[in-house]
Amino acid sequence: MNRALLVIDVQESFRARPLWEQIAHPDISEPVNQLVRLTRNNGDLVVWVLHTEPGSGGVFDPALGHVRLLAELEQPASGEPVLYKTSHNAFTTTDLQRRLTEAGVGELWVCGIRTEQCVETTARLGSDLGYEVVFVPEATTTNPIGDLSAEAIIERTQAVLRDRFARIATVDELAASSE
Repeated sequence: MNRALLVIDVQESFRARPLWEQIAHPDISEPVNQLVRLTRNNGDLVVWVLHTEPGSGGVFDPALGHVRLLAELEQPASGEPVLYKTSHNAFTTTDLQRRLTEAGVGELWVCGIRTEQCVETTARLGSDLGYEVVFVPEATTTNPIGDLSAEAIIERTQAVLRDRFARIATVDELAASSE
């Protein structure tokens, strides 16, 4: 079965927001880069997804220049798609499903920014579409919402996805299973 890593919204738009100071894992680039290298070494597909809100005047408006990968990230290699979405999940407003089908992908590894929002939503929809989904929490991050800490949100997301929509795995577990 072919695999694909979906790197979702690991972009400068988030760092341009005041909430970045409250983000749980500001060093998210490190585990994401580990996943990217592992995926490439396995000969699998890396798909880069960026959130955009054209014409909004906010940090997700491409005209302002923040809709680009975090500077510390491995950059897309030749042949790795970079998709721009306007919905919470990576499927609805992109051609992601067509690309995955054409590549024969059956398993998705998901990581990115806003654990409970775009990453979780993509994992759920991927599962509904029939993909085996692996959610990698250490390669996701979010900020507090209301009375919930970022850590509590990440734990909650793992709890609701585990064994229903996704398998939960660490970067080290994925590396060990790829050897």
